[in-house]
Amino acid sequence: MASRQPVLVTGGAGYIGSHVVAMLRAADWPVVAYDNLSTGHAWAVRDAELIVGDLADQARLDALFAERGFGAVMHFAANIWVGESVREPARYYRNNVVHALNLFELAARHGVSRIVFSSSAAVYGEPGVALIDEALPLAPINPYGASKMMAERILADVASAACLRYVILRYFNVAGADVEGRIGEATPNNSHLVKAACEAAIGIRPGVAINGVDYPTPDGTCVRDYIHVGDLAAAHIEALRYLERGGSSEVFNCGYGHGFSVREVIDAVRAVSGVDFPVEQGPRRPGDPAVLLAGNRRIRELLGWQPRHDDLAFIVRTAWQWEQWLHAQGGPDALTGPGNTARVGARAQRQRRSRPR
Repeated sequence: MASRQPVLVTGGAGYIGSHVVAMLRAADWPVVAYDNLSTGHAWAVRDAELIVGDLADQARLDALFAERGFGAVMHFAANIWVGESVREPARYYRNNVVHALNLFELAARHGVSRIVFSSSAAVYGEPGVALIDEALPLAPINPYGASKMMAERILADVASAACLRYVILRYFNVAGADVEGRIGEATPNNSHLVKAACEAAIGIRPGVAINGVDYPTPDGTCVRDYIHVGDLAAAHIEALRYLERGGSSEVFNCGYGHGFSVREVIDAVRAVSGVDFPVEQGPRRPGDPAVLLAGNRRIRELLGWQPRHDDLAFIVRTAWQWEQWLHAQGGPDALTGPGNTARVGARAQRQRRSRPR
């Protein structure tokens, strides 16, 4: 096989980005992770090259593009919390829109021909249907969703004016951890349900709150499409391969097409952990649709994506095993510094011998 051009992965030390970096390395792609480590962790990049830098540093990025000759960019670096975006909209538009614009422009200027962009189901807002198709109108209801929608449009417009093709992946609810135990969710102040429930089971949190118990669903709580982070990472690899084959620019949902309620997820964490942690019931949050599921026909047909971990118990088990180990080490910050690579590597070897089935 001919030598591949390196791939630049922005946000490569974050939760999803680090899983994609690991999968790219396993597939023999040369990788450079670029991350300011505001929410990511250097240890999560493992054996790939990490450059600590900020997307706001355009001069440094310009020099990096010129020096490395990247063939593709995978863009993960962004702020991701809906509530925070409502409180700090300018920050979200600056980080998720302005920095994305500058990155896409740099990529086009330096002749990069392929971009895979991390987007979100938040671009759909409240679609009024349970199963969401990519052709639905975009109508975000918060600054986070709006920032992702704007970045999508900017990418499409920049690509049309340059020799550049892209894949936009709209995520649903990402959960779980690497099945070999190498990396997992370690984003600070995390509100994702599976991680929050695992932390409640460990005792890091006092419990879990259910926001709304009167939705028109079987048990009254919201239903969401939970996708294992390994399957999501694999979708990015398939997207890059698709673009390498000359595929045209496309947008795909990333989810399984079915979901679980908040109560079902909490019950799954209780069953896997064996801990009956406290659960409180509260009012609905504004803008929370009752059901959100990913229509995934297009990603299966055009990318040939075949998820391997479509099982809630499996997703929870990988997350729980990761959280237990992370807590035993003293948390993610304790892994920073000399010796952490050996600790994470030793854990991965043990995990492979007891991998969830």
